[in-house]
Order: sequence, then structure tokens, then C-alpha cells
Amino acid sequence: MKVRCLLVLAVLTLLAGCGGRKPYGVFLGTSDDLKQFDNFDTIVIDAQYYEKEAIEHFKQKNHRVFSYINVGSVENFREYYADYENLTLGDYEHWDEEKWVDVSSEKWQRFVVEELATSLADKGIDGFFVDNCDVYYQYPTKDMLDGLAVIMKGLKSCGIEVIINGGDSFMDAYTLDGGTWSDVITGINQESVFSRINWDDGTFGRAAAEDREYFMSYLERYGAMGATVYLLEYTHDTGLIDEIDKYCKSNGFTYYVSDSLELD
Repeated sequence: MKVRCLLVLAVLTLLAGCGGRKPYGVFLGTSDDLKQFDNFDTIVIDAQYYEKEAIEHFKQKNHRVFSYINVGSVENFREYYADYENLTLGDYEHWDEEKWVDVSSEKWQRFVVEELATSLADKGIDGFFVDNCDVYYQYPTKDMLDGLAVIMKGLKSCGIEVIINGGDSFMDAYTLDGGTWSDVITGINQESVFSRINWDDGTFGRAAAEDREYFMSYLERYGAMGATVYLLEYTHDTGLIDEIDKYCKSNGFTYYVSDSLELD
């Protein structure tokens, strides 16, 4: 169910709290046009492509800044790809530029926590937007669960917020194994709760009822415990957007709707 969350400039965005700034926007497809962020309180960017001074500029304009960080796969366009290619496990369906990575590897754990996360935190970001914890769904072993927990706890140790994108299989397995949710995250972003991506032709539709109910249960369960909850949806359907709006308002969640999958 994981959908790559690289959000765009050209989007149809209807959010709870429409007056003034919008509460939430994700912008991973660009690092040039900084004015696009002006209308958002919280922005998610890929801070690997921004200098510390740019982060400070955003914060001076009262933005909360989260950085994308990929912990469960590795993309071939990252400068460190060759160093960890030998730890890859398999192809990532629908995303030819990346492969799942072995999170049980201590080498990968040290890199993510001690190098990658530290370099991002040192730029002054307010939190991490953590992608691809769904590697545990793909490879559901105890070693993978424990390795992912090491990474997530390492991110939490930076003392800033940690939003997991998806990650339901990991979160439920971790808590069933005796872990406490707040040891590894502060919140959850879930893609495609109400909407669906038709991968064959790139169009959008409505999520199947059983999928929507599953993810609503997941979000409401952790939201009731105190996790911050965000929804990220892909649709042109104004009726569906109204449903998303009502659901989020009734539960105190925040959402972002995009009309583009490519997000560039």
C-alpha cells in the first residue's frame, strides 16, 4: 500500500483549516522555488538538497520543517548508493530507481542514524518524515523488525519529531513484541486511506472499503494514544475530498490532497 510521497507544486490541495496558511504540505520534487512554501505552516522537504541557511530561512518565516529520510530502501540517485548496493534485497515495485535494503545490517543502521540523520538534524529541521518502514511488510523477520527498531529509536534520540510514512506492519509488530509506540515515533502519515492509485494507467480511484477501514482503524488506534496523524491522498474527486475533510475534522487529523502522482 506504500505510495512514494513526493509531493508537487501543481496540486489540488484542500486542507482542514483553509483560512490563511494551510497546515501541511510536502514538497520533495523541487529545491529551487522557495516561495511555494509560503502558504504552509508545516513543510516536508528533502533536506539533503538544502543548505542549513535555507532551513533557517524557512524557520524565520515561521515554517515547521520536516525532512524526508528513506530508511528501508536505497535510491540509485543518492550519492551513497554504491556504498550500500550490496545490502539491497530486491526490486521495489513501481519504483525502478530504488531497491529494498537490509535494515538488519549494522552497517546500514550506523549510516542512517550516525551519518544521514545526524547531518539532517544538524541543519536545524524540526523532525523526520520517515519512508519505507514497509520493508518489514516485504521481509517480515525478527531480524528486520529489530533492525528497524534500532533505526527508529536512533531517529527519536535526535530529540526531534519522527513521523512514519505508513509502517503499519512494523508499528503493530513492534508494539505486540512489547515495544512502546512513542519510543519510535511521534506521529503517522498514511497515504491512500480514501483514494487509490491505478498503477496500470496512473489514474486515481476510491480505495476499497476494506482497505479504508483497515487504515482508519490503524490511524485512530495510534491517534487515540497521542500520535499526530496526517493523511496524504491522491484524487481529483471533489466528493471524495469532502469525505476526507469531514473524517479528518471529526478526528483531529490533518490531510493533504494531490492531483498528481509524479509530484514534480
